[in-house]
Amino acid sequence: MGTRRQTTMAKMARERKVQERRALKQEKKQAAAAERLARAAGIEPSAETVDSDSPISDQTAPNPLL
Repeated sequence: MGTRRQTTMAKMARERKVQERRALKQEKKQAAAAERLARAAGIEPSAETVDSDSPISDQTAPNPLL
């Protein structure tokens, strides 16, 4: 059996960035779906939509890599 290599900080940073992008994409998809449902029901969509220019800065989310 071989030895297990330690994960580098660069790899952990890349993985975290990918996870953040996936989370942002999922939020956008959910917001779009909610807007479609609201329009189909005849309700004006709310002004609290996800801003595509805002960076992800959720400091309350736990980091699964730590």
